[in-house]
Amino acid sequence: MAAQKATEARRLLAEVTENERQLRERLDALEKQLSAAPSASWHDAAAKATYLLELFATTPQAQDPRRRQLIESVLTDFTRLAKSLD
Repeated sequence: MAAQKATEARRLLAEVTENERQLRERLDALEKQLSAAPSASWHDAAAKATYLLELFATTPQAQDPRRRQLIESVLTDFTRLAKSLD
């Protein structure tokens, strides 16, 4: 039974490792695409800024409640302003 659990744990760890590798590759591809050319519209610029804000939101510096509120406020502004452009 212990050997079976150890085998299952190794299999799950291998899956997680592979998923993390694939995610890193997709993020690299996304970042290359986002930085490949200037934004063609305010929507594109807001999408880039949203990506960066969401990335920053995962850092310890962004866990401060005032920063979390500011990030949420800016993302809400992007959504509201994008609707006014449509």
